[in-house]
Amino acid sequence: MTTVTVRIPSPLRSHADGQAELTVSGATVGEILVELARRYPALGQRLLTPEGAVRPYVNLFVGERNLNALAGLDTPLQGGEVISVLPAVAGGQRGKGIRRA
Repeated sequence: MTTVTVRIPSPLRSHADGQAELTVSGATVGEILVELARRYPALGQRLLTPEGAVRPYVNLFVGERNLNALAGLDTPLQGGEVISVLPAVAGGQRGKGIRRA
């Protein structure tokens, strides 16, 4: 097994004991997420569906590469990588505070 760092964004830190980074061991991204869900069930519920897929509003990056451009949850890890969790951002009111020409 390899050890990686998982960066947790501010909105999800309350589900990871307030930590910004977690050290987790696993051979693939999927194993890392399963271990995170085991340690922090509330975080796991926000990252993974009950079937074990990454939720649609969650973006994962291994280094600078989007998980979708890799082998998904089967992406192998060599150790020392950084996995970044980025929740999708949406919302706001159209045109509010924006001037159109």
